[in-house]
This record gives sequence, C-alpha cells and structure tokens, in this order.
Amino acid sequence: MKKLQALIFDVDGTLADTERDGHRPAFNAAFAAAGLPWRWDEKLYGELLAVTGGKERMRYFCQRSDPDFLRRADADAVIRDLHAAKTEHYLAMLDRGEIPLRPGVARLLGEARAAGVRLAIATTTTPENVTRLLRSTLGADSPSWFEVIGAGDVVAAKKPAADIYHWVLQRLQLPAAGCLALEDSANGLIAARGAGLATVVTDNDYTLDHDFAAACSHLSDLGEPHSPCRIRRGDMHGGACVDLDLLRRWHADYHKQ
Repeated sequence: MKKLQALIFDVDGTLADTERDGHRPAFNAAFAAAGLPWRWDEKLYGELLAVTGGKERMRYFCQRSDPDFLRRADADAVIRDLHAAKTEHYLAMLDRGEIPLRPGVARLLGEARAAGVRLAIATTTTPENVTRLLRSTLGADSPSWFEVIGAGDVVAAKKPAADIYHWVLQRLQLPAAGCLALEDSANGLIAARGAGLATVVTDNDYTLDHDFAAACSHLSDLGEPHSPCRIRRGDMHGGACVDLDLLRRWHADYHKQ
C-alpha cells in the first residue's frame, strides 16, 4: 500500500474563496486607478477564470474585448504594472482580514502537522499572495508549515499544465504516489492528475459545473464536525467532514485502481 506522506494544496478557491470577493475587486481597483474602462463583474470574471494566471487572464480579456490595447507598444509593461497594482490591492484586503479560510482548512492543516504529514503548495498566484493569506488567517509563522511553496512564475506553463506539480514534487523529493493534491477547479484537477497525483476537489460558485470525474472525491468543502460538507461524488465512509484518516483512505483506494 502506498503511504500518504504529503498534502499539496492549491490556494485560490481551495484554501480560501479568494476569486470573486478578493482578486476580482482588486483587478477592478487597479483598472480604475490606471484610468482604464475595464470592469469585471462576477459573471465575466467566472468566464475569465478559464485562463489561469492574472497576467494571462488580462491578456485573454483584451483579445476578446479590447484588442486595440494589445497593439500598444507598452501593452506587456502595462499588464505587468496592472498585475502588480492588483496584488497590492489584494494584499491590503488580506491585511484587513477580509478573506477567511474555507471550512475545514485550518483543522485539516492542524491534523496533518500533528501527524507528521508534510505540507506543500502548488498555485499560480504570486508568492506574496500566498504568504500574506497564510499569515492573515493562520498566524505569522504559518508559511513555515509548508516545506515547498510553488507559486507565481516559478514555472512558465500555468495550470492546466502539470509543471507546477512536477516542480513541487521534485523539491519535496517524493513520488506522486506518496502525495495527494487538493484543488477546486477543472484546470487544477487536470494539472494535478497530469503529474500523477490523487486529487480531492472542493468546488465553489465558479467551479460547480466543472468536470471533476477524475477526482478521488468531489465535495462542497472540507466541512467541520458541526457543519458537515456536502458530497458531490465519492464516499465519505460515514464521516461528516474531511479528516486525515479519510484522505488516507481515498489515497489508498486511488492507488488500488
């Protein structure tokens, strides 16, 4: 039987519901400050999430809605500056405590640490976004709980490419069979599965209709003992929420296939 040695977490939408109420308004604040007429409402932003990476998302939006902008000689530089400004707005929201962790995340992290299960992160968001989210929700030393934080542009190809997961696995010095990924989107699931990882999905408002058939389990969230999660697909084996024992069982079942 393959032993579960590490959990690898996505960030946006998995650790916290950051997209609709965090990144989206931060993008809009950056656009407004730059004098651009772009405004991303909730519906449009849901469509843009098909593209991973903030700079890539802006470029995709321009291809669809403002192609003249991409003809500007300084388009690449402006996109980089907008992304940096958006990050500052987002970090300010984190510092104000406006973006909490999703149900069960803090509990599961605590269980894993107590049991000696290693922790890592694989995300397309910037490293500072990751560390500030962790510090604002889990405490100043919480980034050190994660042995590896794969974030931002450490790999060129963003999810659904598997590159970020391969990068994290290499630095953990673990095979995919020793790890389990936690994701929230189809792109994330494709990336994790492309690296050979058993994957558990917790969906959100933007990903409810994604195809998660390849996941070990698909749930509404990780749940809490007093507030059970909703199982979309899979078997909770009598549990009310996702704990380390359940992850070990799903991991073992996956590797029996």
